[in-house]
Amino acid sequence: MAERQGQAAPDAVLTRIGQLVMLHHAGDREEARHRFLGLWAEIGEHGDPLHRCTLAHYLADTQDDPEDELAWDLRALTAAEEAAAGRPAGYEGAPAVRALYPSLHLDLAADYARLGRTDAARSHLRRARGAALTLAADRYGEGVRAAIRRLEVRLGVDGPPGGWAPPRQRP
Repeated sequence: MAERQGQAAPDAVLTRIGQLVMLHHAGDREEARHRFLGLWAEIGEHGDPLHRCTLAHYLADTQDDPEDELAWDLRALTAAEEAAAGRPAGYEGAPAVRALYPSLHLDLAADYARLGRTDAARSHLRRARGAALTLAADRYGEGVRAAIRRLEVRLGVDGPPGGWAPPRQRP
């Protein structure tokens, strides 16, 4: 019925990921990591790219070791690239994953910065900045752009000339 009213049916896996994100944000990092890993085992390395991207993106934030965090963030980007390429044929998760690109690259830039790999950090920061140009002028978009600016300052990288231009509004 929801589909007939122009709304997509809820995605059970994304709902479960959202519940685990809330658990993590509530302060139970260890339990969230444990449950995220259980869900990863369920969906597997070849599951839906949107699910793998989203799950790996959030699972990275529960890691204690910066190398492990980097590994999960790289898995998230790999899944995003698979989804954006349109695999499997007719895959509808590609637009949702594209909206994550700024955050995915920002997380990778932060990972590389923590590991002292400044060139890689700057490269992903540039990619995050470029991808962020497509984000709306909403809470998510502004939050990502603010985080990019903070990391730019930390890494001594100049931001875009004249600062961020707000996205053009569609008629």
